[in-house]
Amino acid sequence: MADNGAHLGTGAKFPFEIDKATGRFMTVSGNQSVKESVYIILMTQLTERITRPDFGTDIMGYTFMDVNLTRINMMRRSLTNMISRQEPRISDVEINIEMSPSQEYLMINIDYYVAQTNTRDNMVFPFYLNVSEEEELEEEYHESEIEEEIDG
Repeated sequence: MADNGAHLGTGAKFPFEIDKATGRFMTVSGNQSVKESVYIILMTQLTERITRPDFGTDIMGYTFMDVNLTRINMMRRSLTNMISRQEPRISDVEINIEMSPSQEYLMINIDYYVAQTNTRDNMVFPFYLNVSEEEELEEEYHESEIEEEIDG
């Protein structure tokens, strides 16, 4: 009997989406739940949550930074510690950070081990060094999604 990773928990899909068939919020479970939890940790600023001021990361403090090896190592160490501390379902968090060819963003590759499923998983998180570039690229991405929905 397969439980599809339900023992890892089930939660609302992030970003929130409505299931067109049921009209309810979509949910995720298993490794996808873990992956979305890591994403939420990355996207939440420290002190942003009033009841949990230690939740999240300080990643936005690196926006507009001068990129050098020391700062990248500081960022890698900080993110590794914060993700490891805040997501109890994972261990052996390894983070590699690479500069994009255009030097507009960093590619943050997060690799981790999910003990309950005995699997390694990873995710890639693009971190834009200039907020306006991120907004432009997000608009292009969402426009292509809308075009796909219209065409499909």
